[in-house]
Amino acid sequence: MSYPTLKLKAGKEASVAYGHPWVFSGAFDPSTGSGQGAFESVPHGAFVHVADRKGEVIATGSFSRQGSIAVRVFAPGEATIDRAFIETRLRKAHERRVRMGYGPGTATTGFRVCFGESDGLPGLVVDRYGDTAVFQIATAALDGLREDIVAAIVSALGVENVVERSDMSGRKDEMLALSAGVRVGKVAAPVPFTENGLTFVADAIDGQKTGFFCDQKDLRERVRHFAKGASVLNLFSYTGATGVYAMAGGAARVHNVDESPRALELCAQNAKLNGIRPETFTTEQTDIFQWLAGAQGEYDMVIVDPPAIIKGQKDVEAGAKAYHFINRAAMKLVKDGGTFVTSSCSHFFPEADLAFTLRRASVQAGVHLHTLASVRQSADHPMSVYFPESAYLKSFVFEVKRA
Repeated sequence: MSYPTLKLKAGKEASVAYGHPWVFSGAFDPSTGSGQGAFESVPHGAFVHVADRKGEVIATGSFSRQGSIAVRVFAPGEATIDRAFIETRLRKAHERRVRMGYGPGTATTGFRVCFGESDGLPGLVVDRYGDTAVFQIATAALDGLREDIVAAIVSALGVENVVERSDMSGRKDEMLALSAGVRVGKVAAPVPFTENGLTFVADAIDGQKTGFFCDQKDLRERVRHFAKGASVLNLFSYTGATGVYAMAGGAARVHNVDESPRALELCAQNAKLNGIRPETFTTEQTDIFQWLAGAQGEYDMVIVDPPAIIKGQKDVEAGAKAYHFINRAAMKLVKDGGTFVTSSCSHFFPEADLAFTLRRASVQAGVHLHTLASVRQSADHPMSVYFPESAYLKSFVFEVKRA
């Protein structure tokens, strides 16, 4: 298919040539372009060809007039982005997850199938929970291919149900309305699935994101390893998955704290699905910042896994202070020789900044941290060497020694 062609300025081809999927608006020559390809005439949400300074097409991608990222690259050279293209990419992405050890008939039937740019489909996320797929569309170009995406998901994954959860706030940045609902099949209740042999449910209709956080499965395994005999405090517990892993690892008890009543209902449901006695797996609904300000007591293990506090560059200063407060307060609740688990999923808060925050917090809390494990996002959220921005989740497991 013939798309408008946008021409790069001299010296701006290298990033595209080496595989980075983002092309910023300043990289294009606004005075050139073929036909409708003059930069100012290309409509928001169109697919475009990207040409070097000689006019040779070197990539095909989606175009946006919102924000600094003008083009998200789908393929090198000329390509047609349609149902067949999307289905092929999804099928290959699913095959890679099967190679990783995920999929029907394995110990993990809940996992991310498509992680946007890392799987060659910028702006698309697809998670699979058993026979149900949940997808999110983040860009205007893919929004125009919704029916093709749904059909491609059914064909490539062989699922019975497809749910759309394109109701994230970022769609407003693309001038898109929120869109959510069951697109194929019937989904009337939380969807059951397994992860590393444990059973959970995903609230695909009303839960956060797509209903479950699949990216923390590796950290949860580390928690299971270190939890034997422990009294555990699970802060920002959401639906309690990390706490369930702790109990599976032999923890004596887990106290889950979250501000969402609905999440804590699912927390109790997940415990029941795994045969955990309710008296050993308790929940508390409260504002965690306020709770930490007056918290007392000691635990063998404290887990801190907040949502993305820093969502943009403008949030960094305030967000860093929030991370410092949370971690400092939580460290004080860990027994001498106990285990402290902490995470940040904020892209704008890199690992070096998190480490700096933890150093300061530990000194002020009067503890010393010995690293037992450092963990990134699980393999179904692949960190692409062509796309450093795909590495967003960082976690640490520490042994805590009181000064």
